[in-house]
Amino acid sequence: MSTVQRATAIGAISIGLWGTLALLTSLTEGRIPPFQLLAMTFSVAFGVMLLHWWRQGSSGLQYLHQPLLAWVLGIGGLFGYHFLYFLALANAPVAEANLLNYLWPLLIVVFASFLPNERLRANQVLGSLIAIAGCWLLIGGGTEGFKTHYLMGYLAAIGAAVIWATYSVASRLVKQVPTDAVGWFCGVTALLGWLCHFGWEPTVWPSNAVQWFSVLGAGLGPVGIAFFTWDYGVKHGNLPLLGVLSYFTPLISTLLLIVFGQAAFTWQVGAACGAIILGAWVASYKSKAK
Repeated sequence: MSTVQRATAIGAISIGLWGTLALLTSLTEGRIPPFQLLAMTFSVAFGVMLLHWWRQGSSGLQYLHQPLLAWVLGIGGLFGYHFLYFLALANAPVAEANLLNYLWPLLIVVFASFLPNERLRANQVLGSLIAIAGCWLLIGGGTEGFKTHYLMGYLAAIGAAVIWATYSVASRLVKQVPTDAVGWFCGVTALLGWLCHFGWEPTVWPSNAVQWFSVLGAGLGPVGIAFFTWDYGVKHGNLPLLGVLSYFTPLISTLLLIVFGQAAFTWQVGAACGAIILGAWVASYKSKAK
């Protein structure tokens, strides 16, 4: 396995972990305000990295000294994305907000073509469009169409997609920054989340063991380890392929909700599964012709 293939496989771990977030969030029963949940999960993620540094016999302070661009990308990507995403959910129906938010995998494919030694291939575009069609079929089955009075929410969702795609692609420009630095980005994101929470939301703590487990699980997996593996993947792996594979996230989320009895299997789920798998295959296909 080449270095690029290994990094791509590590980055793909994030996609699987992000697929568990919907289930873990649903187990909190919607009791915890969004910015409080953001702050709690990113605090756990920061704690994971602190534990990692402690096991190495390090304080982690050496990872604070990074280029300004790395800090702008890290904080802007992690906190900026979630801030706009929550704003979108507050100002537009969930289905439509998610549809627009899931433009980010396609944008990764497009933005990656502007990097040095990269180009946009026709099969990548075609595969992305097939996968996004499956995603829209999966998420948008119950939508009633876009309405102008939700414009603020729509723009926030698009902004979130642009920020995450930019963060993912531009991270290649600071590939010399070690993944351990993401621990500090998570710490600052947690701090900003707490500030937003105390400024705008009431505090509601988990009321039972399942809810506490859900918060801890989200902080360890889709918010913790996932951001560390994604950082390594986008810096050293196949970016366009990771972008297309990201469309498996909503599919994994839906399948897990079905398995745990919180959603029903429909023909849309089956069709979306086929479209996303086909799109990923088309995007990753490399012709043998010279």
